[in-house]
Amino acid sequence: MRFDKVIEYLPLLLQGTKLTIQLTVIAVGCGTVIGLFISLMRLSRFRPFSLAARCYTDFFRGTPLLTQIVLFYYGLPQLLGLNSFSAYFSASLTLSLNSGAYIAEIFRAGIQSIHKGQMEAARSLGMTYSQAMRYIILPQAFKRSIPPLGNEFIAMLKDSSLVSVITLQELMMSGKIIVGRNFRAFETYIIVAFIYLVMTTTISQFVSYLERVFGKDDHGE
Repeated sequence: MRFDKVIEYLPLLLQGTKLTIQLTVIAVGCGTVIGLFISLMRLSRFRPFSLAARCYTDFFRGTPLLTQIVLFYYGLPQLLGLNSFSAYFSASLTLSLNSGAYIAEIFRAGIQSIHKGQMEAARSLGMTYSQAMRYIILPQAFKRSIPPLGNEFIAMLKDSSLVSVITLQELMMSGKIIVGRNFRAFETYIIVAFIYLVMTTTISQFVSYLERVFGKDDHGE
């Protein structure tokens, strides 16, 4: 094995790692905002809202992410009569919408896990529905959603490798470029895998820390 043939390309791998993290943060950040609104729409008693939200989640959770990436990069510009979107914009948009669908279900489950009596108690104290959701229900639902949100971040970090299909030079694409130059596939991809492992392990530890912190708050410690 000749790892020295890969180490010299380490700056290229780090550049790809930076883009991978950037795409993941954008996707989960935007997906959190999208997911919150979609989850509230799913729980709405106004049927058109709940139906539209369900169609959204069913589409993005029921079709392969790779198909979505290709659709938004090649198909959407054609539908809109445009030449093309940049690979970065298409990747960010697709990953955000995909993440939003999964986070919507996470938030919906978190909200529904809160006992209905808390909403009734808040309303009896004179709070409006919006105030009760904002100050009573959502904070508790968010705490309960931390573990699955961490899992979504990790999943999106790994799934972002699929944007290499539209030649965006994230970590996986950087690895492919290096293999094309040095023909050392095993050494290159084992380092790529190790970088992914370091990132996912770090996120897992951070999520565990957040669980402990919020767990202490819940128990008044």
